[in-house]
Amino acid sequence: MSERDGGARPHRDRPWIFRTYAGHSTAAESNRLYRTNLARGQTGLSVAFDLPTQTGYDPDHVLARGEVGKVGVSIAHIGDMRTLFDGIPLAEMNTSMTINATAAWLLSLYIAVADEQGAPRGRLTGTTQNDIIKEYLSRGTYVFPPAPSMRLTRDVVLFTTREVPKWNPMNVCSYHLQEAGATPVQELSFALATAIAILDTVRGSGEVDEDSFAEVVGRISFFVNAGMRFVTELCKMRAFAELWDEICRDRYGITDAKKRLFRYGVQVNSLGLTEQQPENNVYRILIEMLAVVLSKKARARAVQLPAWNEALGLPRTFDQQWSLRMQQIMAYETDLLEYDDIFDGSRVIEERVGVLKDAARAELARIEALGGAVAAVESGYLKRALVESNAARLAAIEAGEQVVVGVNRWTESEPSPLLAGEGAILTVPETVEMEAVARLREWRASREDSEVAAALADLEAAAREVRNVMEPSIRCARAGVTTGEWGETLRRVFGEYRAPTGVSTETRSPEVDRDVRLLVADLSEKLGGPPRLVVGKPGLDGHSNGAEQVALRARDVGMDVTYDGIRQTPADIVARARAVDAHVIGLSILSGSHVPLVRDVMARLRSEGLDHIPVVVGGIIPPEDELVLKNIGVSAVYTPKDYALDEVMAGIVRVVERARARLDA
Repeated sequence: MSERDGGARPHRDRPWIFRTYAGHSTAAESNRLYRTNLARGQTGLSVAFDLPTQTGYDPDHVLARGEVGKVGVSIAHIGDMRTLFDGIPLAEMNTSMTINATAAWLLSLYIAVADEQGAPRGRLTGTTQNDIIKEYLSRGTYVFPPAPSMRLTRDVVLFTTREVPKWNPMNVCSYHLQEAGATPVQELSFALATAIAILDTVRGSGEVDEDSFAEVVGRISFFVNAGMRFVTELCKMRAFAELWDEICRDRYGITDAKKRLFRYGVQVNSLGLTEQQPENNVYRILIEMLAVVLSKKARARAVQLPAWNEALGLPRTFDQQWSLRMQQIMAYETDLLEYDDIFDGSRVIEERVGVLKDAARAELARIEALGGAVAAVESGYLKRALVESNAARLAAIEAGEQVVVGVNRWTESEPSPLLAGEGAILTVPETVEMEAVARLREWRASREDSEVAAALADLEAAAREVRNVMEPSIRCARAGVTTGEWGETLRRVFGEYRAPTGVSTETRSPEVDRDVRLLVADLSEKLGGPPRLVVGKPGLDGHSNGAEQVALRARDVGMDVTYDGIRQTPADIVARARAVDAHVIGLSILSGSHVPLVRDVMARLRSEGLDHIPVVVGGIIPPEDELVLKNIGVSAVYTPKDYALDEVMAGIVRVVERARARLDA
C-alpha cells in the first residue's frame, strides 16, 4: 500500500542488475560505450567479445579475417583489457563476460587488471558464461574436445572458489539453446544436465571437501532465455527454480536453502526479433521481459535486453538506451517490487509448472541413461534434437500455424522513420581490423620475449601435468602473452574438436512442399543427377542454425548436400566445391563479416577456374551490403525475412538453372 493509498511507504525489493550486451570494434570505443551506459543508469556490464577473442586467435590469424571487432570487442592482450576498463573500478563493478572456450584466459586478464588497480580479488563480482557444452550444440565458439574443455571449466571453478569467492565461475547458458530451437522442456533438461555434468566433474576431482563443494554449488548460475509464449516462459522460470532446488538437495545433499537458490541472468529472445517491421520488436522485448521479472520466486538477478533493431545489425547507443529505459521504468515507476509473488496460489500456473517439471525429469533421465550431457553431445543426440525442434518451429511459421506479426500475417507496412537516414545501423569500419593488426605487432615488439616464453612454458606444463591453469594464465597475462599464443599453446596440448552438425540421416524434419520436390526432380533430370549444394560457414561465426536448416531442407527436397560444419576458411570451401563438383555454393555468415569473406571466396573461385559455380549468401545483411555482394558476383542474398525455406529452395533451383544456361550458351 502506498502513501497515496493511505498507508505507510511500502518496502521495495532491490531491483535486478540492469545490463546491456555491449562491445564492438576496439577496447577504447567499447570503454566509451560502457562509461556512457553506466552514466545513464546501467548497474552492471555485459561484455561482448569478438569471435577471434572467443576462439583463441589473434587478429592477424587467417581465420580472424573479416571478424575482428565485428560482434564484440577485440581483446588480444592485457593492454587491451586495461583500455577496456580504464576508469571503471573493478572492485565496484559487476561484470558478466560472454566467453566460453577461452574463459580461463579472459578471466585471467580481468584478474590481472584488477590486481593492477589494487582491487582485492575477494571483492570482484561478476560471471563468466563458461558453458562449453552448449557451444557444441548452438553457438559454436568451442575449441577443444569435451574432456579437456570440462577440465578447463573445473579449473576456473576451483580457482574462483578459493581466490575470487564472489565470482560466478559457471553460467549455465540455456539462452543459446532456445536460439537453436530448443523447446521449454529441452531448455530445462539440457541446461540442468549441463550443470550436473559440471558439478559431477568438480566433485569427482577430489580437490573439494564437503563445505567447499557447497560453496561451488552456491556459485553456479544460469543464463536463461525468455520467448514470446509469456505464460509458458514464466512457468519455465518457476520450474527451473524448483527443479534446481530439488537437484541440489537430493543429488548433492546441499542443506543450506540459500545455496540451492536458482540464480540466473537473462537476455530475452533475440530469435524472435524480426527484420520485417522491426519497430514491433519493442513490444516483443517488453513482453518477454515480463516473464522474468513478474514472479518474485523466479525473478532474474540480472536482465539484459536486446535493442529493437538487432535483427538488422549492431545497435547504436540510443537503441541500447531505449532498452535500458524499459527496465528502469518497470523497476522504478511500477509497484511490482512492493509485493510478494503475485502468482502464488494460481491453479493454472501450478499445473503448467508441474507439466514442465515432469517432462524435464523424463528428458533428464534419458540423458543420464546415455552417460550424461557430455556423452549426449558426443553421440549427436542433443544436437539432432535441437535441429529437429528448430525445423518444426520454422515449418509452423511457414505454414502460418505460428503467427509472427509483420512476417506471416499483416505484412503490409508503412516505411519506418526509425530506419531513415545515414547511420541508422551501427557498422564497424574495415579499418578496425588493420589497426588491430598494427597494434598487435607493436605490442609483440615491445614486450620482454624471455618472460613471454617462460610464462607460456609454465602454461603448457600446467596443462600437461593436470595442474590448475589459472595462475599460469594470470602469469601469461602479466608477461604480455596474446590471446592467440595462449590458445595455440593449449591447442598443442589438447587438440581441436569438430562437433556433430546435427544434419544426418537420423535427423527428422517436417514434410516439405511437393511442388519444390518436383522442381528439384526436374533439375536433377536435366543435370543427370541431384544438384550438388555445398553449404559453407566461412570465418569464425558459430551460429549454425540457419546453415543447418538450409542443409536439412535441401537434403529433404532431393539435393545432394555437403555440409562440414562451422569454422571453415574460404580456401576450405572452394576446395570442397571442387572435390564434389558442386553446382552451387551456399554461404552462411551472421557475424557481419560477409563482405570480406564472400569477396575472398569469389576471388578464389575465379583464380581456380571455378567461377562458373554460382554462390548464394545468407545472413544478417543490410540492403547496402546486399548490393555490394551482388556487384561482386553473388547470385542471391537471403536474410531473416526469407523465413520460408521452400521458397529459398526454389530460388536455389533457379540460380542453378541460370548458371547452367550460361554454360550451355
